Amino acid sequence: MRIINIGPDPSLAYRPNLETSKAKDKEDYRNFESGNLIDRVFNTYSLMHTYQTVEFVNQKHTEWNGCNHTRMGMMDAIMSLDQLVDESDPDVDFPNSFHAFQTAEGIRQEHPDKEWFQLVGLIHDVGKIMALWDEPQWAVVGDTFPVGCKFQNSIVFRNNTFLKNPDDNNPKYNTEFGIYEPNCGLDNVLMSWGHDEYLYRVMKFNKCLIPEEGLYMIRFHSFYPWHSHGDYMHLCNDKDLKMLPWVKEFNKFDLYTKTTDLPDVNNLKVYYRSLIDKYCPGVLQW
Repeated sequence: MRIINIGPDPSLAYRPNLETSKAKDKEDYRNFESGNLIDRVFNTYSLMHTYQTVEFVNQKHTEWNGCNHTRMGMMDAIMSLDQLVDESDPDVDFPNSFHAFQTAEGIRQEHPDKEWFQLVGLIHDVGKIMALWDEPQWAVVGDTFPVGCKFQNSIVFRNNTFLKNPDDNNPKYNTEFGIYEPNCGLDNVLMSWGHDEYLYRVMKFNKCLIPEEGLYMIRFHSFYPWHSHGDYMHLCNDKDLKMLPWVKEFNKFDLYTKTTDLPDVNNLKVYYRSLIDKYCPGVLQW
């Protein structure tokens, strides 16, 4: 894990030179072939794709689903991400807390009437807090994918990072359906362990009031092989297909608001505290 210690106003260390900064073209996002961060990104995915197995994922569910690690309010959890830079992300090299507010503000501009949607934008990556509790980043960040069935070609670095994953050579797990029934529904599919599933479990455990569409965004926003490449449709049921447009809509803001133009977090906190108090108030169990 990479920890950033940069004083009381971390934005000062990351604000760009306004004369040289320019907006990023959409086709330049999610470049997994080149760039200044590619070695870090490849290493994270290589570890992830080696060790994310059915056995490992089941172990993590047992370890984390009880939400018995700590008690903390949502805003405190968000701001703790000041300490985290996502090592799987080829687009950003600044603390994850800024991305939270960037995403929320992007949604707020286009969906001013959907407070719950804005809040999902703010909290969607908070599950990455596991990395601050000694979980390796390859078990926290990055794109997710089902385990227990064939790893599809749309998975990032599919061709050269699964070579040491035992499930890839296990006939029980390496067929199209593997351990699953056709159209069983994503609720019944075991996803690679990470921040999506963890935060979803925290929301359910604490009985937060975010609607089902928002919970789907949280749980599957990193499932790029599904929502961006159309894979794993053979596992989806009618509910998944109904929720897919919501996940796609969320993805626009999750991805394309990642810029070096960082928000003034202190000025935004009052508004977003009001949403937290409405949908996931008080001290939560993590």
